[in-house]
Amino acid sequence: MLRKTLSLRAAATAAAMTAVTALGAAGTASAAPPAAAPTPTCDVSGLQASLSDKGGHQNGMSHEGTVLILTNTSDRTCALRGYPGLQLEDAGHKAVTTHTTWGSTYFIPDPGKKTLLIRPGGTAEAALAWAHADAPRMVKARYLRVTPPASRGHLTIPFDKTVTNGDLSVTAFARTISVS
Repeated sequence: MLRKTLSLRAAATAAAMTAVTALGAAGTASAAPPAAAPTPTCDVSGLQASLSDKGGHQNGMSHEGTVLILTNTSDRTCALRGYPGLQLEDAGHKAVTTHTTWGSTYFIPDPGKKTLLIRPGGTAEAALAWAHADAPRMVKARYLRVTPPASRGHLTIPFDKTVTNGDLSVTAFARTISVS
């Protein structure tokens, strides 16, 4: 019975291939449409970084937070997926020791990695938090370098904060971050 079933399948496959070949030879078969070009990854040349409290309050128990916003300033849609790289800088734009943790912050749960298509003028947001409690090593930052996911370049924005041990936590980028 198994041998008979296999023979019937082989015959059906051969007949189908013959029909496709015949249609192609007669000029009635159409080629598959070309695959759409993949959406390019957002690059720093087409992004602007900023910080916003979004009208919410992220301050308590020696912790502070804000929302990091990347705006697509280019004329094309681009894709973002994942977490930003972060680096604190001093007043002279010299990098200072920074430790970044990806995931939930003290205030905001991590939305997880999702590919976001950002249209021209559109935005992506990530929650950023740090502590400012007394510790043996307090880092006085004046600027923050932001490296978008899958990028080699960075954007620098003002960030006049004192950060315990240079430790930052940040969520993955999401369409929007809700702050209450």
